[in-house]
Amino acid sequence: MILGRLNHIGVATPSIDDSIAVYRDVMGATAIGEPFDLPAQGVRVCFVDTPNTQIELIEPLGDASPIRAFLEKNPAGGQHHLCYEVPDIQAALAWFRSKGAKVLGEPRTGAHGTPIFFVHPKDMGGVLTEIMESPREQH
Repeated sequence: MILGRLNHIGVATPSIDDSIAVYRDVMGATAIGEPFDLPAQGVRVCFVDTPNTQIELIEPLGDASPIRAFLEKNPAGGQHHLCYEVPDIQAALAWFRSKGAKVLGEPRTGAHGTPIFFVHPKDMGGVLTEIMESPREQH
């Protein structure tokens, strides 16, 4: 497996609108995408561009959202995960499984429209880690 660049930092929030205001008004962010729903993952997301990565704001979508439990423990929100790119999602999946890491679910389509999976924090130094296949160049 070849580990690629840090694609984004996932930040759970009880309110994307409130978080956008902080990134815009306090941090000076100017490149903020439109929030959109990912019903299959139970979240609403919004990307904030920075010069070297993105911040993915994640808000629960419905009562069954996996972000709900995180926000119950951290009501104000906070860092939820790190996402790294890989050139081949299936090779990365096989790699992590061969190392005995607990992969959470099967690969699915993520917010960037590419395959993703998550690796359990206990196998990643305490950090929930998203592995994402690098987006293909748009022509």
